[in-house]
Amino acid sequence: MATTLYLIRHGSTAGDEEMRYKGSIDVPLSDKGRGQIARTSLTLERLLARRARANNNSSGLAAVYSSPLSRARETAGIVALPFGLEPVMIPAFRERCFGRWEGLTFDEIARRYPEEFSAWVEDPLDSSPQGGESTREVAARLEPALENILARHENENIVIAAHGGVNRVILCLFLGIPLTNIFRLEQDHGAINIVEFHQRYPVIKGLNLVSGEDYG
Repeated sequence: MATTLYLIRHGSTAGDEEMRYKGSIDVPLSDKGRGQIARTSLTLERLLARRARANNNSSGLAAVYSSPLSRARETAGIVALPFGLEPVMIPAFRERCFGRWEGLTFDEIARRYPEEFSAWVEDPLDSSPQGGESTREVAARLEPALENILARHENENIVIAAHGGVNRVILCLFLGIPLTNIFRLEQDHGAINIVEFHQRYPVIKGLNLVSGEDYG
């Protein structure tokens, strides 16, 4: 049996339609987001049941880990509830800090900080807004946390509830592709990514799966 990670992005939050960079700002799920995650939870139950039938066992969910930000915490709580689990907060899974860009829209950032914004567009790996994190710095805090969790859950099913930016970095690390490709990986609200580990070798079984789709 392989270790299987279900990597989930949190649901929608209030004000998402304004397209503001929230980053480390702590905002709750909206009612729409709670509905999305309720559907995600049902989908996860179906995926685990299908996996158990395919492997002829009754293996369920061993643990749920989460970013400490409330939108991810609430997501993790909804997902964990049917399995009788209590989510474990991991500070390393918090969303990237965008420093002085946080709370601003894309257009506001480009207008107020044109040089800083241009530098970030040209080098998203090492550039960052004032007071914020670079992609490389985010990866550096994620890697040891992931290693610890995977070592703890050999041949078990686990969930990590995190954020769009964090999930993209995690997926690049697992795929072994340059971190400059993070924006080529979409992460919709409430999406599930499925990663199996065979002797620590990651295999992507599902990417950005949104509840209601046919997962095969």
